This record gives sequence, C-alpha cells and structure tokens, in this order.
Amino acid sequence: EISIIAELFEIQDYKAGQAIIRPGFDQPDNLYILAHGEIQVKIQSSEGEAAIHVLKPGDLAGIITFAGGTSEHISATLTAVGDTKLLSMPKARFETLVNTHPMIMYKVMRGVVSDVHGIVRRMNAQSVELSNYIYRIHGRY
Repeated sequence: EISIIAELFEIQDYKAGQAIIRPGFDQPDNLYILAHGEIQVKIQSSEGEAAIHVLKPGDLAGIITFAGGTSEHISATLTAVGDTKLLSMPKARFETLVNTHPMIMYKVMRGVVSDVHGIVRRMNAQSVELSNYIYRIHGRY
C-alpha cells in the first residue's frame, strides 16, 4: 500500500517566506503533507495579517480544494518558515484509486477526516477560551 501511495506524491521544496497557498489566487486541488519544516498560517483581520497557527511535520494542508472546495473558499495564507518540504498529491491522481484500490482511498480519507476533526476540536477549545475570557472581563477590552 505504501508504494502505491508514494507513486501519487511529488516532492515540493519552498524557501523561507515563500507562499504555498494564498487567498484570491487559483490553487491546485492538491493535498499537501508537511514532510520537513514549518508552515505559518495567517489570516487577514481588521488589524492586518495575523498568524493563527503553525503547521508541523505530518500536518495536512490544502484540504479545502482537495475535498471539493474552490479557491474562493480559501481564507488563509500558508507561508514556509525556513526551508520546507511538502509531499503533494493532486486530487485527480488520488481519485484513480477509487476503482483500483478502494481500501487505500478509504484509509487516506479517514486520515483527512481525522485531521479536520482535530482542527475543529482546536477551534472549539479556542472559542470556549475566548468566551470565558470575555465573560470574566464582562465584555470590556
């Protein structure tokens, strides 16, 4: 199974500060796995650009377009922090597994869903933390 999946990926190298994904630009529908380095995730806020997370090796990126979303759904900029190596798999290559290796496809998608679930759990915890903070200070800041 590993050799079959390995054939689907390409290795992509990025230098420090190089954008990997940006809102407002056409993006390939690739799934990325961070193999080496770190990726900073930033969003545009009313106060400018704000870093909200740092991806570590093993983390996934590109899930929105890989899972069927469009470039318009992308709201964060992903930027390489130092030399960064990604494994990149185009959705079309992955979809070739539907008929030939459905169990591999199932296992990969189960991993993607698990990753998304972790993101949702982290966001929920941060939302509760923010709500508790606002409640403690009675809405003043």
